[in-house]
Amino acid sequence: MRTVVVVGVGAVTSQGDNAKALWDGVSTGHVAIRPVEHLPMREYLTEIGGEVLAPVPASPIAARVGGFRDRAFDFAFAAAHEAMDAAHTLISGVAPERRAIVLGTCNAGLLSTMAWLGDGDGDGPAELAAYGPPQAIAESLAAEFACRGPVLSVNTACAAGANAIGYAADLIAFGRADIVLAGGTDALSDVAYAGFNSLGSLSPTPAAPYQDKRTGLSLGEGSGMLVLARADLVAAADIEPLCEIIGYGLSADGYHPTAPRPDGTGAARAIRAAMAWSDLGEDDIGYINSHGTGTPRNDSAEAAATRLALGDAADTVPVSSSKSMIGHLLGAAGAVEAIITVGALRNGVLPPTANLVVPDAECRLDHVAVEPRVATPSHAISNNFAFAGANASVTFGRRPRGVTRLAPTRTRVVLTGAGAVGAAGVGVEAALRALDESRDCARLEDGMRLGRVDTDPSGHLTRREARRMDRLGLLSTFAASEALRAAGGDLITDDPDRVGVVFGTGIGPMQAMEQFVRPLRDEGAAAANPAVFPNTVYNAAAGSVATLLGALGPTSTVTAGHAAGANALCYGYDLVSVGRATAILATAADTLTPLVALAYRRLGIPMGPDDSFTLAEGAATVVLESRDNALRRGATVYAEVLGHAAASDALGAGRTDPRGAGVERAVRSAIDSAGLSVSDIEQVWTNEVGWRAVDGPERLALRRVFGDGGPRRICPKRAIGEQIGVGGLLASAMAAFHADRPRGGAVLVNSSSLGGTHFSVVLAPH
Repeated sequence: MRTVVVVGVGAVTSQGDNAKALWDGVSTGHVAIRPVEHLPMREYLTEIGGEVLAPVPASPIAARVGGFRDRAFDFAFAAAHEAMDAAHTLISGVAPERRAIVLGTCNAGLLSTMAWLGDGDGDGPAELAAYGPPQAIAESLAAEFACRGPVLSVNTACAAGANAIGYAADLIAFGRADIVLAGGTDALSDVAYAGFNSLGSLSPTPAAPYQDKRTGLSLGEGSGMLVLARADLVAAADIEPLCEIIGYGLSADGYHPTAPRPDGTGAARAIRAAMAWSDLGEDDIGYINSHGTGTPRNDSAEAAATRLALGDAADTVPVSSSKSMIGHLLGAAGAVEAIITVGALRNGVLPPTANLVVPDAECRLDHVAVEPRVATPSHAISNNFAFAGANASVTFGRRPRGVTRLAPTRTRVVLTGAGAVGAAGVGVEAALRALDESRDCARLEDGMRLGRVDTDPSGHLTRREARRMDRLGLLSTFAASEALRAAGGDLITDDPDRVGVVFGTGIGPMQAMEQFVRPLRDEGAAAANPAVFPNTVYNAAAGSVATLLGALGPTSTVTAGHAAGANALCYGYDLVSVGRATAILATAADTLTPLVALAYRRLGIPMGPDDSFTLAEGAATVVLESRDNALRRGATVYAEVLGHAAASDALGAGRTDPRGAGVERAVRSAIDSAGLSVSDIEQVWTNEVGWRAVDGPERLALRRVFGDGGPRRICPKRAIGEQIGVGGLLASAMAAFHADRPRGGAVLVNSSSLGGTHFSVVLAPH
């Protein structure tokens, strides 16, 4: 297993427009939380925030959308350029195919979406709709920096930046990339302020984490980007790394949409998982950059988690929260705070919790309060905990412990259950029947071919459970419950801490977002609904699955556009194969609203009555389980996942290579990762959607790989429609259950976003 180091950082925050300004500010305790200038603030409990005041160049995207400036894009590009420029010498020697991106965000291109929404009817510039989802930022960065390896986006709300760094480290450690640009970005917005205001979470004064009688959080904005690299490449280039990324841990609270488990057990599992992966004991930790938001429940729960994870060592490990100086940067928080943690290790100075004067007795820790502290820790942890109970912890080392590390024992990963709901009906079997009958599951609505879920997805829930969920959550929990029933309920009851949820969605919680935003447009912040706001985060559905089913292991939400479901399957496979989880409920879901359908039509997607493309909604889950555990339980094994790969065209959001070069790389790399040859593939489940711009490149790629004949090709989306981010995961389940599945050979499943991100998965059906 390759050692992963940091070779460049970049940041845009309220402290300034570069990483040096960030460090100079936080290392001296400078509070850059002040009255917000670019938003009207009179309707909120506060008038302050960690606003970026330094001028930032317009991202290249502005020229493509009539000059509109989305601050999340501007921040991301500025921070990325700083980080990549710092590592230019190393990067220039790495092939584009070995460069990757993992981008974390909470609100992504929300400002673009709001500008597209216009007066509320989607009458803004059509092209803005393409830049709303998280994957659009990742794919735009890929084009800017010629990154043709995996290009991924993570949206675990306020834990997204930390999750992105951990995921990026995995890509390098296990040989999927040599260089990864990893980080996060988010911008202040009226939507975010109205939401947190409705929850009563905003402090009128700069946040004071862990303070007695603290009054809430301060929102912030900006971006943090880190360039991660293979330590052996860095050593060969005679470059001094900034630090080592040793490991990370993920967990789910499975408790509440917004509140953490009061006893801290969920967050403690993430901290302990990061330490265990890193082979660090309690006494090895020299500093913790804490999540520390300043809200009463969050801070006390985090203090409890820290004590659970570190035991008696918690009395002497210095802890501080950078949010006291820059605010809570939501999806960018983990990335920016990682850069601060790197600075602490490099410079021997621990930034303080700036506004902590009288610590809360319930938050008894070794606080670095008010003033910085001189110290030289060898190892540090950065923690981030999010809505929907998603927890992420990352461990850092001041100096690399070598260029390689002992790799974990790999375990074989099998599929032991599946569930689905879509326009074809309930269950994977319904989708297979539609495929076998060549049934067209589309219906015409306002001249558009759409695939709707007619089944009531709330029947498996109590009225109270259903009331908390939006449609995305209802569909997700329905599919996950069906899959768990097929796999056997003992899977989770045996060891809930070892069973996790990885959720994929292409466009996220659009129904909840529309329900929350419309009243704001019409009536102002007073109309913000605190019951709806928690469902506006992309990972809310993952939290619902974890809570309903009691799956408390690693959780993440990936948002690779129309390939999100395939990404969820691949990430779930990775987590199980290296022992981070015994099983993962890999789930994907997307829903259609009138505005979603309108956005696709205005973007020129050919979905009229004379076209073949069907825009659909649905959900699917596959249970990925270690083979050893499946055999121990006596579970039925339907297929084995042999390998997977991802590649990017690196042409930008909404653009694909007409030659299919990225598809071809993904296919060949997936077959290689499975230890097979091209001749071993007996079936290909294609990404074909009935749109020449998407289908043509894949056909060219498959012809180059397999020749004019080759294996049988099956095109499931021609029948069941393009369920946005669900298709690749559902196709994998269908391939495992198909009556004509190969009995000896392997199956290849392809999935692509509409922006040139491609996944290929190799299965061996049983």
